[in-house]
Amino acid sequence: MKKIAPSILSADFSRLGEEIRAVERAGADLIHVDVMDGHFVPNITIGPLVVSVLKKLTSLPLDVHLMIEHPDQFVEEFAQAGSNWMTVHLETGRHLKKTVQKIREVKVRPGIVLNPSTPLRKLYPYLEEIDLVLLMSVYPGFGGQSFIPETLKKVEKLRQIIDRHGYPIEIEVDGGIKVDNIRTVSKAGGDIFVVGTGIFRTGNYKKTIERLRREIELA
Repeated sequence: MKKIAPSILSADFSRLGEEIRAVERAGADLIHVDVMDGHFVPNITIGPLVVSVLKKLTSLPLDVHLMIEHPDQFVEEFAQAGSNWMTVHLETGRHLKKTVQKIREVKVRPGIVLNPSTPLRKLYPYLEEIDLVLLMSVYPGFGGQSFIPETLKKVEKLRQIIDRHGYPIEIEVDGGIKVDNIRTVSKAGGDIFVVGTGIFRTGNYKKTIERLRREIELA
């Protein structure tokens, strides 16, 4: 089953509880949580405390994307806060296999993230270790950016590799996904679609998520 994961980076933080409950009622499958440290990316967002609050607000799984320099130091904190999935960037270059193993040890589904400029081949040594690959279709750090079309080729190639080897891995795509391009991303092989402004900047979340699903089905 393909999944839609609203990104709270684009939500109204002054009424975050209402926003989370609204997208859950509208039919979301996951809640995508962007964690930024101001070092790995030029922005600062939230930490484990907010994740623990989100856990109390929704029954949906929390898909926590760690855009931080030292993810291994914070795995246990984010797991205790209520993360269900946790993705770390390949570009950190810091004991990645050890970090992935640590995520699995704390009963969280591990994944690896690739920035748009990172070659897919750098992911190959880790494919037997993970449950999820998150392909960034924008450069991370800020919401509301436009989808980078070249990402589609990377999705297609990764889909072929996963299917050929039978890896139990889902492909998540994050950045600039909206009603008018989600069909193409799904057709390329995406399984999970992170949607920020494409949901939270629309007037009717339920109608938007229904339209997103319809486009996925048409793929």
